[in-house]
Amino acid sequence: MASLKSAGMRTADVARRVGCSVQQVRNLERDGVLPPAARTPAGYRTYGEVHLQSALAHRALAAAVGPVEAKKIVRAFHQGPTSHALALLDAAHARLDTERAELGQAKEAAHAISREPIDDVRASDSMSISELAAALGVRPSTLRHWHAEVLVVPDRDPVRGTRRYTPAQVRDARIVHQLRKAGYRIAHLQALMPQLRHTRRLQDVDSALAARDISITTRSRALLDGASALSAVLHLGRRTD
Repeated sequence: MASLKSAGMRTADVARRVGCSVQQVRNLERDGVLPPAARTPAGYRTYGEVHLQSALAHRALAAAVGPVEAKKIVRAFHQGPTSHALALLDAAHARLDTERAELGQAKEAAHAISREPIDDVRASDSMSISELAAALGVRPSTLRHWHAEVLVVPDRDPVRGTRRYTPAQVRDARIVHQLRKAGYRIAHLQALMPQLRHTRRLQDVDSALAARDISITTRSRALLDGASALSAVLHLGRRTD
């Protein structure tokens, strides 16, 4: 690569411009995220623009898809056919697109569920764990897990001791189901669900989903920055399949 011959940057220079430590730069080179550095007669590493852009791509992609996937993608732009590298990047875009679509569905569903009136509640309106699992399309073990994590706590049948979900608890389960599909983790829902059982339910669901929307947008922008750096890597390396 012609760009590998461009002299100039020391390890510390790359680290400063990327915003990481000197050791992290060495680790990225060791892991194949950066191409092998040139060496001075004295044995010191020298880096070119392709190294800088590779490190910038990794930093952005790590924020977008996580460090493990980021390394895999950047390595592919150095080692594999360009078509394969681009396919990995396309897949990352597709996953974010799916998350955004599911978030939109969750917004609509949570809004509708939260407005469902619960009047004239009767004992016969409650559901067993198997009935609710079938209605939601999840396993009964999932509902047991939500119970253990205090997300959706059902009543108990006074005679048999089995779980019985009242209409309000069914609604909670539907909201948890939609938020889980939108990417919310159990820990976040543990803090959120107690608030959702009060009168601010709709506003709190909307706030939670809005926060998720911001997270996806931030990752999308990071992915865009990573793609820009990877485009520079391709140009600098003059890669051809």
